[in-house]
Amino acid sequence: MTTRYASFTEWLASPLGQYLQTREQAYFDQTVADLFGFNALQIGLSHWDMLRNSRIPHRFHVDIASPGSVLVEPAQLPFASQSVDLLVLPHLLEFSNYPHQILREAERVLIAEGNLLISGFNPRSLWGMHRWYRRSGNDYPWRGDFVNLGRLKDWLSLLGCDIVAGRMCCYAPPLANAGLMQYFEFMEAAGDRWWAMGGGVYFIHAVKRVHGMRLITPRWQGKSKFASALRPATGNLQNGSRYSDE
Repeated sequence: MTTRYASFTEWLASPLGQYLQTREQAYFDQTVADLFGFNALQIGLSHWDMLRNSRIPHRFHVDIASPGSVLVEPAQLPFASQSVDLLVLPHLLEFSNYPHQILREAERVLIAEGNLLISGFNPRSLWGMHRWYRRSGNDYPWRGDFVNLGRLKDWLSLLGCDIVAGRMCCYAPPLANAGLMQYFEFMEAAGDRWWAMGGGVYFIHAVKRVHGMRLITPRWQGKSKFASALRPATGNLQNGSRYSDE
């Protein structure tokens, strides 16, 4: 996986890779700005800061191949369970032999109600068709195993993660010539309206759900009707606690 991902990182410097980065960065900048917590973690592509707009105080970037970065194995993360509020996985699944295990680890390290952001190549798109014709080659990113969006949704559902939002980008055909790509700019705006599921790249925003949890309201709400309706099940909590078991 390390070699495959390193080659993908090199491809991002190409005109087509830059086209992808511009659109993905816009998505992450907008999405992470509205997510809160204490710890945010990005795994992979550490040279590309997808957390730069996040207001979470502690932001970490680890990688699986990039020199000079803290290296990790995504299928066996060296982080405590329920320690991460926001986890970003950029194009990690399609270059792994164990994508489902990576998602299991993601679910493990996320806190209850923690946010998971995933980007991946859509096999049912012009980009997916291009990969089909070039599947016998060794160039990137086409040799990756593009994960079908329906399968990814099933995996997340089995892990108890609810999908709360999604989006696509890169509707234009994947041409190597940057000049030709400019003629297809209109497809980005038209794609969301006329071909909503045909983008070359999809984004998934999922939230880890934990059944049997009850929200604890602050003491300053006193005996108001709202506080009474959300009365804690048992005893006092330690400072910083947010949930209590049913």
